[in-house]
Amino acid sequence: MTVTLETTYNGYANYETWNVALWIQNDEYLYNTAKDCVKFCGDNDTPYEKFIRCMSNVSFFTTPDNVRWDSDEVDLQEMNEVLEDL
Repeated sequence: MTVTLETTYNGYANYETWNVALWIQNDEYLYNTAKDCVKFCGDNDTPYEKFIRCMSNVSFFTTPDNVRWDSDEVDLQEMNEVLEDL
């Protein structure tokens, strides 16, 4: 008998990644900001890096659940994929 351990959080890498993705996908302001970050990110950054900068520029550093956008726990590759899919 093989036991498979759950290694994800609701399909995401971890709670922090899930929480950030949840807020971006379900809040109109965050969603529209993230879409613009995909559209306008430059060659030297990724959409999620641009999103973090945009949030910092308006002093919005965390999700409403207090997960920092720039938390080391947030899976950056996964968040870039989330933003690209918006």
